[in-house]
Amino acid sequence: MTKIIACKTIEDELIAAIDKTGVDYPVIWIESGLHDSPAKLNARLQAELDSIEADRVLMAFGYCGNALLGLATGGFETVIPRADDCISLMIGSNKERSAVSADYAAYFLTAGWLCGERNIIVEYLHTLNKYGQKKTDSIMSRLYGNYRTLGLLNTGAYPVEPLIEATREIAGALGLEQKIIPGTIRFIESLLTGPWRQDMFIVKPPYTTITFEDL
Repeated sequence: MTKIIACKTIEDELIAAIDKTGVDYPVIWIESGLHDSPAKLNARLQAELDSIEADRVLMAFGYCGNALLGLATGGFETVIPRADDCISLMIGSNKERSAVSADYAAYFLTAGWLCGERNIIVEYLHTLNKYGQKKTDSIMSRLYGNYRTLGLLNTGAYPVEPLIEATREIAGALGLEQKIIPGTIRFIESLLTGPWRQDMFIVKPPYTTITFEDL
């Protein structure tokens, strides 16, 4: 049996890929807020790996600040995308993500990110309420000053227009230009179906540990 461990951030994209490929593997969802603490995310993932019963586990995750480092697999094969983070998964590869980042200097957003517990809008409003407008402008400038674009990823998994409405004011407040940037679910589809090319995936045999060399 194959099972999937997946981040809630890419829930829309994973469900779309499952529908498209027709696979029916059970999914274990991991809350997106754990991205803020790689150590906690690592511990959560290890707990799932320790308790799972399967022949193969597909990790619908990026490396996420080395949160996968040191994970020990059980009696199953483990397949991990070679993706720095979820954005690379939704653009198609690390290389394609780097190219898009160079073109747009974008801070990327998806519907999944906006549903997260600590998204950019929540952080901005929290800072504004705590410090006032002048200090908030200074803090946001330090955090987002290297970006030119608020890049709304259109992965085809949901209508992108509501993202424009939801983020128009925050884009203006941060001095960023809104751009709709094409995304894709093909990387996630490949995770579901294989073949798992060595340049795109890490395939770990049973009872091994994910190392720096893997990532």
